[in-house]
Amino acid sequence: MKKIITVVAFMATMAGFSQTDTSTTNQLGEVKLQSQRYIKSKKNSTQQIQTISQKDIEFGNYQNAADILSNSGKLAVQKSQQGGGSPVIRGLESNRILLLVDGIRMNNLIFRGGHLQNVITVDENMIESTDILFGSSSTPYGSDALGGAINLITKRPFLLSENNNRPFSGSLNTRYSSANQEKSGHVDFRFSGNKWATLTSISYNDFGDLKMGSKKNGNNDFFGERPNYVETLNGIDNIVKNDNSLVQKFSGYKQYNAMQKILFKPNAITEHSLNLQFSTTTDIPRYDRLTDLKSNGDLNTATWNYGPQKRILAGYKFTKQKAFLNSDLSIGTNYQNVEESRITRNYKAPNQVSRIEKVNVFSVNADLKTKLGKGELLYGVEAYYDDLSSTATRINVLTNVPSAASTRYSDGKNFTLRTDAFATYFAKINEKTSYNFGARAGYASLKSEFVDKTFFPFPFSDINQKNITYSASAGIANNSTDNVKVAFNIATGFRTPNIDDLSKVFESAKGVSLIVPNPDLKPEKNVTGDLNITLFDNKTIEFDNTIFYTRLFDVIVTDNFNLNGQNNTTYDGLLTKITANQNLGKANIFGYSTALKINLTKLLKFYGNFNFTYGRVEANDKNPKRPLDHIPPFYGKTGFNFENKWINLDLNMLYNGKKYLEDYSNSGEDNLVYAPANGMPAWETYNFKAAVKPYKDLMLFTGVENILDIQYRTFASGINASGRNIYLGLKYQL
Repeated sequence: MKKIITVVAFMATMAGFSQTDTSTTNQLGEVKLQSQRYIKSKKNSTQQIQTISQKDIEFGNYQNAADILSNSGKLAVQKSQQGGGSPVIRGLESNRILLLVDGIRMNNLIFRGGHLQNVITVDENMIESTDILFGSSSTPYGSDALGGAINLITKRPFLLSENNNRPFSGSLNTRYSSANQEKSGHVDFRFSGNKWATLTSISYNDFGDLKMGSKKNGNNDFFGERPNYVETLNGIDNIVKNDNSLVQKFSGYKQYNAMQKILFKPNAITEHSLNLQFSTTTDIPRYDRLTDLKSNGDLNTATWNYGPQKRILAGYKFTKQKAFLNSDLSIGTNYQNVEESRITRNYKAPNQVSRIEKVNVFSVNADLKTKLGKGELLYGVEAYYDDLSSTATRINVLTNVPSAASTRYSDGKNFTLRTDAFATYFAKINEKTSYNFGARAGYASLKSEFVDKTFFPFPFSDINQKNITYSASAGIANNSTDNVKVAFNIATGFRTPNIDDLSKVFESAKGVSLIVPNPDLKPEKNVTGDLNITLFDNKTIEFDNTIFYTRLFDVIVTDNFNLNGQNNTTYDGLLTKITANQNLGKANIFGYSTALKINLTKLLKFYGNFNFTYGRVEANDKNPKRPLDHIPPFYGKTGFNFENKWINLDLNMLYNGKKYLEDYSNSGEDNLVYAPANGMPAWETYNFKAAVKPYKDLMLFTGVENILDIQYRTFASGINASGRNIYLGLKYQL
């Protein structure tokens, strides 16, 4: 550990000149190199990048960050419970995509391969914009970005000159939603000075039980009703009839968010910033597990909660222009603390098990940017150190007597260390053609110790891994005319196995399969090629089309496994099949996405997007080609928008295709057990949103989501989506 601290301290000192992840932009003709390590210029970017703007986020009035993504039509999002939201980029999900907040990695050593809910820990009220990078993004951001990356950019303080010379400003938001009786409030406050500025934000969300749609979805079976639930009084479980089977009992929760940012700019070329973020929740019921049934038809689970999801971020950033070798430099040092827990008890069982994971993440990065020849060079180094404490307790709910329980991960020392160097060069060949190429190389190590093997006598006591990592990317964009852009991009990606891959003991579904550790995993790698053709017609039409192909190597797949000569074991009283994560050959993902915008008049526009993905695993000679998990059916969004100075109206349709049985993966991650017998049906919802500005500083929001009150469930989810939802919101500028 001392060596780690020494390395980090040395890098921080060396980076003492460094760069920032805020959105400062240098221009080189049309090439705009963002300090987030990617180009956002539509005419010069070779990688497919979509942005959800602050205006769209504010107008949508969404309940959380996951809903911002899912309602964009640009991404598919899975939910196992109301307090969830796991984005999917090009058929890759969870630890195969990278989540960032303000350019800082949220992925840590226990990001799992199943479904995640970490994105909801970023306050939706404080998101200024969201950038979605499609395709391998390991060259700018390192491990995990196989499918792409999502950068949630939060609001920032304004100096006096940026805030219309107002020393004090802020806003107050409130929102009510009928489908889950949501009551939310938010306040933020800015102080602006000549050299100092601050931003303070506090939010509160109270989500009740979610009510599903009441109307049958075409000719599909009506499913997902909640006819009864388990109620516990004085330690005694009873199955109680639900007064309204459309209300998904025990799906509600509360969330609290806070953020503090401080900016100090002593002169025109130097900047210091502090970024503090905090998020926590009450217990979040894992709704899908609460609906599991025993063979006799009784509910199987009395309690299955994620304990409070806590996230703390403390980040400092120093930025200085022309600080080192004529390079603009930015240094970031960050600390994150994340706590997750799982609280479970079977129906009429006396023992309740709590498994708690506490994660610390320390990171430092130094980014430098300079002009080189006819282009711009972004280069830098970064290091991440993650550690984990995994504990578990079993307690008798009748006697309060505690006893030992198996931990989710190894109970000894767990850590990962990653150190990388990277460089990307952007330039223009001429006024119509630009190109980029980049590379990254690094070293990753992992250690996991099994101290107490009482519950699982593994044939090993620890897992040690050391990997050399590397990636590269190159692209070219040509605007042959003012109306046509053609771009090609090729990029490699990698994901080093983490603690969740290597040392987890996890039941994917009750009595179905048990995942056990496999110390022999290797890093996953991929190559992605994109071809983009965009047609423009001045400011009237924009028609964007992207075809991509991804080839994955050493893909990690959950499959049948033999442990100590056995392929089944008894877990929580049930005979369960043993599985493990394994590198099973290769996989292919092919897809197409299109987006169309037409300005019908100055005030009225039409928009639409469509996304299709197809994925298959080529395991080995013994296992024929089979579906890759996490591949959503086709999906998208289309609508009309009318906007003038005082009012904004939007009528849209969100839609999703059918997921056929033959397209489900057998890994269990597609959650076929929570879908109808013949697969997840196609669905579409019609939605209306409105914003009215009666006064200069006041904005009123209202809308109706799922107008037809259709009953449906998104692919791989374990909870039905909201039925008809009427919401009301207000924003007042202080």
